[in-house]
Amino acid sequence: MVQREVRVARRAVLAGGLAVSAVGFAGLPASAAAPRVGGRAAAPSISSTSDWDARDASGEIEVLDSKPTKIIVHHTATPNSDDTSQSHAFELSRQIQDYHMDTNGWSDTGQNFTNSRGGHLMEGRHKSLAALQGGSQHVKGAHAGEQNSVSLGIENEGTYTEASVPGSLWESLVSLCSYMVSQYGIEPGEIYGHRDYMSTACPGDVLYARLPELRESVGAALGLAVVQPVTWPLLRPGAQGPSVSALQMLLGARGAVVPVDGVFGESTQRASAGVVAERAGSGPSCFGSRVAEPGLFGGLAWESVTPVLGAGARGEAVRAVQVLLTSRGRYVPADGVFGNRMVSVVREFQAASGLAVTGVVDREGWLRLLG
Repeated sequence: MVQREVRVARRAVLAGGLAVSAVGFAGLPASAAAPRVGGRAAAPSISSTSDWDARDASGEIEVLDSKPTKIIVHHTATPNSDDTSQSHAFELSRQIQDYHMDTNGWSDTGQNFTNSRGGHLMEGRHKSLAALQGGSQHVKGAHAGEQNSVSLGIENEGTYTEASVPGSLWESLVSLCSYMVSQYGIEPGEIYGHRDYMSTACPGDVLYARLPELRESVGAALGLAVVQPVTWPLLRPGAQGPSVSALQMLLGARGAVVPVDGVFGESTQRASAGVVAERAGSGPSCFGSRVAEPGLFGGLAWESVTPVLGAGARGEAVRAVQVLLTSRGRYVPADGVFGNRMVSVVREFQAASGLAVTGVVDREGWLRLLG
């Protein structure tokens, strides 16, 4: 698609300042956050769908009578334009909507809001702005698979695999997230990247690496403590290490024939692609899906291969846990048997990780072993 040019010149300023420091507690679930006692964020300037001359949606816009519980950050994977005008930002919104409707076959723009490199915020899917301003409903988007009914999606203009994030875009992102958190009571630690749920590199390594800072900035703006989440790893072609070996064993437990060599090579990619497809963890899910991302494994696809394991369990999945425990300095023989010694080691690992000490490896245990 040929990109039409556009621009804006507004910078969002954080309401309430940054006088209060947020506290991060890496490795603890978001539910462990301190009670919410923060202030409220002022509404940033957000241009509506009518402002940027959006097309009418081709189908019904689903407005849910519930509050979202998380925010998901994307990048558009488009050129890092130097045009910071509002006209450019509006043209970007039209391009995204055209692509989502005409190529993906969706009823409207997939994400709820769009943020330009010039710092201009725009409503994405129709009715998202009114729902956000009301604070009791939200619009179901089409940006993150299984998470669409519980999250708000923000597309950030540009490609942040290597490029730095412009200051204007960053300020607007903090401002918008602060307002969302304030309106809906979302915990600041519940701001995620697209890759945390689907097998994609979105929102790019650079922007993704700044999500802890984003959470802290939002928490500071509202005077809220921040609990940094533990997330699933993203494996790319050529990746090596214990997490790859563990995946190979977990795939073997499902009947796949792959070498256990700790290298995310072609055979492992093919076998894991089946898991991703089963989970609907790939395919068009944001504007950046035009960029090919072959061979990735991450997000909720991990939940399809990580069973709950306890005393008496046997097999390749148990061996995967043993390899991961050993990689974290807690040696157990990789014999595929969940015996008494392994129960003790798992309990020690759970205690050190701030988890409930059960001796059973559940979702939270896998997250900390792999994350």
